[in-house]
Amino acid sequence: MSGHSKWKNIMHKKEKTDAARAKIFTKIGKEISMAVKAGGPDPTSNSKLRDLIAKAKSNNVPSDNIDRIIKKAASDDSANYESIVYEGYGPNGIAIIVEAATDSRNRTSANLRHYFDKFGGNLGTTGCVSFMFKDKGTIIIESEGVDEEKLMEDALNAGAEDISADEDIFEITTAPETLDEVRDALEKAGYSIASAEADKIPDSYMTLNDEESITKMEKLLDMLDEDEDVNNVYHNWQND
Repeated sequence: MSGHSKWKNIMHKKEKTDAARAKIFTKIGKEISMAVKAGGPDPTSNSKLRDLIAKAKSNNVPSDNIDRIIKKAASDDSANYESIVYEGYGPNGIAIIVEAATDSRNRTSANLRHYFDKFGGNLGTTGCVSFMFKDKGTIIIESEGVDEEKLMEDALNAGAEDISADEDIFEITTAPETLDEVRDALEKAGYSIASAEADKIPDSYMTLNDEESITKMEKLLDMLDEDEDVNNVYHNWQND
């Protein structure tokens, strides 16, 4: 999972859909349930829910499944999940932030501690690495049929901070508090939004130069990705 591109997180999950579809559905289902409990079941007035529905669809979650999750959460029959943020270090001091949603803090904490310890890292205290990241909003638009100059003009006029092209997508960066405003403006301008989510951007990146550390970092990220309690992982590893 990339430390700076939500779209790469999504694509990484898509690649594993055949092998891990149930886990992906479970993770997104938890996020949707929490969003409904926090802001209600109507996506027109609950921007977080609207973003998660788009995320679910980008991961090929069937609409019927999404509707069932929303109705269950709204009826208060669903489990209550707690949001927890963990911070720690991977091999050679790579900074890692893990966002989790769990109904068992003890289980999740034990699992994460095991992953970090097994692959050359360690969990730290709250705040030990978060100061190395800035909270941002990230909007992804697939580039096919989109004029880059026009998109740049529209995005900046809507209040975006920056726009960059990355292979077949445009990645638009916003201040966290203006994410919804910029997303709504771009949708009204006719753009199809592939993803719009809160993000954490590292101030600087680190590289790993030995194969052992690279392998450990890759395995650590895979274990975090496969854990059903883990929603998002941010890090400052630059793996080019």
